[in-house]
Amino acid sequence: MTPDASTWRSVAEYDHLDALTASDLAWEWLRRNEAYDADFEALAAADVPKDLTIQIQQRWGLRFPRRPTDATA
Repeated sequence: MTPDASTWRSVAEYDHLDALTASDLAWEWLRRNEAYDADFEALAAADVPKDLTIQIQQRWGLRFPRRPTDATA
């Protein structure tokens, strides 16, 4: 999930950041973090214990107040 960093100096690649909300901007940087990526992969694995989910929420400051809904329903 690590993004391609070859164009990180390209201004055009980051123009969209001006329109992001604070949470969108936080996600843009969090998803580039290799440690978060490793935690996410571990969480995505089958049979994840609930305490791992809690650890990831605490470590990364994430909150999941409710289950996601299907936007197409």
